Amino acid sequence: MMRPAAWASQARAMTKLRRQDAVPLYHQLFLALRDEILSGARPDGATVPTEHALAAQFGVSRITAKRALDELAEHNLVARRRRVGTRVTYQAAPPPIEANIDQALESLLAFGRNTEVRVSELDLVAADEAVADALRIEPGQVVLRAVRIRLQDRLPLGRIVSFTAAALAPVLTRRALTRTPILELLRTSGARIGSGRQTISALSADPDLAAALGLEPRAPVLRIERHVLDAQGAPLMLTIAHYRADRYRLSVDLTGAAHPQTG
Repeated sequence: MMRPAAWASQARAMTKLRRQDAVPLYHQLFLALRDEILSGARPDGATVPTEHALAAQFGVSRITAKRALDELAEHNLVARRRRVGTRVTYQAAPPPIEANIDQALESLLAFGRNTEVRVSELDLVAADEAVADALRIEPGQVVLRAVRIRLQDRLPLGRIVSFTAAALAPVLTRRALTRTPILELLRTSGARIGSGRQTISALSADPDLAAALGLEPRAPVLRIERHVLDAQGAPLMLTIAHYRADRYRLSVDLTGAAHPQTG
């Protein structure tokens, strides 16, 4: 399982404050920190950076950082104490519901076949701490990173970023990813999918994600983090997807299968 600190590091690296936006900087910072907490990147009891640290990291004044932390406290997400600091008080959702992996895979494959995919990036990159942790490899090891935009009716539906072993590069080509669901390509490569873990949370789109999905900055999106393991329990793929909340739904069949639907 990925360490919360690793996800928090990755989330902070991706967060950018937009000074030209109508949304005040303190509220942008509040939203960024709030999303980290709600997604589990900063779990219950985790320490939040000080006002000075946030000011230095995001290039804002200490007053701006203080207002963001105060707003977190007002929403009962953190507790602030003198000489102790700020700690997360939000408790995550209950334990995950178990589902039949074969039914879930078939549902995901059908979803992939019924939507259009555009591959925006496909390259070999050095795994950062977060990706290395998820794939159980050493940081800096080369992995294959695929960024896809999923469309429905020619409109952006979601952005999906997947990380797999570099050895799968001959199978996961741009042409193949455009035509065939990535889970089906993994099967074609000879991998036997044994299990997986999926976490869904609601976040706000940062400016880059909003542009990719045709949304207003800070519009609501659904974040889906998926870990796919082989029959022996070894990691096969890490996927982080963001879908437009106004066009994506997840319907759960109480007999065990999860069916992604759009509407």
